[in-house]
Amino acid sequence: MSYIKYKEKKVYYETHGQGKPLVLLNGIMMSTLSWKVFIDAFSKSNQLILVDFLDQGRTDKMEGISYTQEEQGEVLKTLLDELNINKINIVGISYGGEVALEFAVKYQQYIEKLVLFNTTAKTSPWLRDIGTGWNRSASDALDYYCTTIPVIYSPQFYTEKSEWMDKRKKFLTENVFNQKPFMDSMIRLTESAEHHDVVDKLSSIKIPTLIVCCENDYITPMSEQKQLNELIQGSQLVMLPNTGHASMYERPVVFASLVLGFINLEQTEFII
Repeated sequence: MSYIKYKEKKVYYETHGQGKPLVLLNGIMMSTLSWKVFIDAFSKSNQLILVDFLDQGRTDKMEGISYTQEEQGEVLKTLLDELNINKINIVGISYGGEVALEFAVKYQQYIEKLVLFNTTAKTSPWLRDIGTGWNRSASDALDYYCTTIPVIYSPQFYTEKSEWMDKRKKFLTENVFNQKPFMDSMIRLTESAEHHDVVDKLSSIKIPTLIVCCENDYITPMSEQKQLNELIQGSQLVMLPNTGHASMYERPVVFASLVLGFINLEQTEFII
């Protein structure tokens, strides 16, 4: 287990493999453990770096302390300084993609390439009220599950994987969503995204960027990623059909292929 200190809080991280540094940034309910299935593939030719943000996984909790996604970006900056790394490739999904954007508009010189799945440039009233609904249901495990989890997946995946989803419901409601420290962390994490807004700063991003949207994303709809594509000069946009917000779980092979292909492709421009 490896930790760094950020403002007297212990921040957990892992490194795997060697090569071009690749940082995976967690979605809001995720932790370093969420990437377990991808570790072998992503560390075969790259130095894979995983980190638990404040209030996530094995990083310290922030009881009584409010923070923003911009501060989560400062956690990443502190980690890179600790590891003496001055050039990385960042892959962020959802909350992690938003932190990646907060980091990119401030520390672009650290980034070689940027990959954003299911990410938004700004917390819209739609997304803010979704978060409010999550937090208002946080005192009851089953209410929280039914409020948060079904809409994270596409209807097709949720139906076809119903047995897996039932097992996940049992595990989450009996072991996770009934734990007050975890739920308090989820409330703070959700609140930390309320004022996310980098719309006016995105034109400053000049690095190769891949943006991935999903046809059945009901948390950050495709229009959000299309806006990113319009605002980040030279960015590439890919749409995954029949896929929801949890794209890494619904389409793991496609997720890995897009990430590794884009990050490790040496040539960024082709003249036809």
